[in-house]
Amino acid sequence: MSILGLKKKQPKTFKVKVITMDAEMEFSCEVKWQGKDLFDLVCRTVGLRETWFFGLRYTVKDTYAWLKPEKRVLDQEVPKDSPITFHFLAKFFPEKVEEELVQEITQHLFFLQVKKQILDEEIFCSPEASVLLASYAVQAKYGDYDPSFHKPGFLAQDELLPKRVLMQYQMTADMWEEKITAWYAEHRGIARDEAEMEYLKIAQDLEMYGVSYFAITQNKRDTDLLLGVDAQGLHIYSPNSKLNPNKSFPWSGIRNISYSEKEFTIKPLDKKKDVFKFYSSQLRVNKLILQLCIGNHDLFMRRRKVDSIEVQQMKAQAKEEKARKKMERQILAREKQMREEAERAKEEMERRLFQLQDEARLSNEALLRSEETADLLAEKAQIAEEEATLLAHKAAEAEQDRQRLEVTAMKTKEEKRLMEQKMREAEQLAVKLVEQSERRLKESDHLKQDLTEAKDAERRAKQKLLEITKTTYPLIAAYSAPPAPLPPPEAADFSYESTSTRLDFKDSDMKRLSMEIERERLEYMEKSKHLQDQLKELKTEIESLKMEEQQQQQAGVYTLRHEARGYNQEPVYLPQSNRNSAYMSQMAYFEEV
Repeated sequence: MSILGLKKKQPKTFKVKVITMDAEMEFSCEVKWQGKDLFDLVCRTVGLRETWFFGLRYTVKDTYAWLKPEKRVLDQEVPKDSPITFHFLAKFFPEKVEEELVQEITQHLFFLQVKKQILDEEIFCSPEASVLLASYAVQAKYGDYDPSFHKPGFLAQDELLPKRVLMQYQMTADMWEEKITAWYAEHRGIARDEAEMEYLKIAQDLEMYGVSYFAITQNKRDTDLLLGVDAQGLHIYSPNSKLNPNKSFPWSGIRNISYSEKEFTIKPLDKKKDVFKFYSSQLRVNKLILQLCIGNHDLFMRRRKVDSIEVQQMKAQAKEEKARKKMERQILAREKQMREEAERAKEEMERRLFQLQDEARLSNEALLRSEETADLLAEKAQIAEEEATLLAHKAAEAEQDRQRLEVTAMKTKEEKRLMEQKMREAEQLAVKLVEQSERRLKESDHLKQDLTEAKDAERRAKQKLLEITKTTYPLIAAYSAPPAPLPPPEAADFSYESTSTRLDFKDSDMKRLSMEIERERLEYMEKSKHLQDQLKELKTEIESLKMEEQQQQQAGVYTLRHEARGYNQEPVYLPQSNRNSAYMSQMAYFEEV
């Protein structure tokens, strides 16, 4: 076996991992590749043409370095890990992002890198500017604000503000989100690339934007200072202040920059000005400073020259691309607007359809109810018509009854009037009869007294007659005996005549008185009988009137019932007589009489 066979075979490729701001890529590189070969491969993969702003950075001990394009990758101080890790970052920053950044991918990479530097507090930003920048970052990520979609809390997982700003104010995450959302809602209609460009336009005005800081000393006594390198020139800062430089050297005023080991020399263009020297302790850092100074100065001079054909083509293509995208956005916006209008119209039509369906359903229900109501009303109308016919018939009957009752009432009134007249006549007759009775009683008493006197006179007369008879009896005997001498003629004649006259008077009076008493008694009996007949007739009439009154009262109740059921005829109320007790008392009185 030869010695060559014992040697280990060297690999022809090595693994590389490149981390961009939004992706990670792995490549298999040849051993002979230079830094330019790997950088071009990454730019082609990303689609980047503005390559002069970017570089591949790697970590060396406690600092970092940029991959040199003209030197082999493995010959540089890259890590020996596998794969070798590089970060694809912006190495140089433009003075005016809107004019220099042509490609959209370039804008996007710058936006992501500057945003990360602000959040990591590598670039100082005030709270107000931080909130505004966060609103543009949200617009770039989520598009237009939609309250129905972007509910409260939708930014809870996004890192949008530096921790220093969050700690500076005693505000909750919801309060910060509310502030950011208020600005975010005003960016409606801004596309993603436009929002990122607005973000960069605000960020480029920050004092620490695009500045690379290095620790230096001004002399051998180690006076600590900071050197800042950016697109504008070189700046000298105090260690505690990175915002306001103590001294600045613009690229337009620098004639030459050189270094010898640890010493840097800045020669102004104006020879009257003093040369500025500073010291850096690390050789690697000095090389990095020189590399950044050369690159920024070249870009500074390049900006002030006419653009190359490549850049002009890129700008033309970018302009056409922007115009095309703008047109597409406008078309998309119109389509979106039309779609939104169509969706709103559709929603409105659906809402209107649902409304019409509801109205139709309600109308059908109302129609069914109306039909049912109509049927019920028709049935009720038929019932009402029948009731009306019945009520009309009953009303006619009630009218006839009313007329009959009116006639009956009139007759009753007339009969009552006649009865009252008869009663008054009866009362008058009763009074007259009472008076006559009293008068007759008085006459009867007188007659009785006269009768008694007459009987007494008769008795006396009879006694006289007996006495006379006894007196005459001797005379009869004397006729049979011899006659005696006669008394004087005058005395005898007078006595006899007076006795016979008296006797004749008493007999005639008795007869006449007896006849008158008999006649008066007969007349009184006839009148009493006649009065009893009248009283019986009056009692019969009163009983009939009572019966008629009861019937009329019942008729009056029937009339009231008809009025309660809807008849408008006036009920006839027959007055109830309050004279029954008087009639009965008068009848009792007459019977007693």
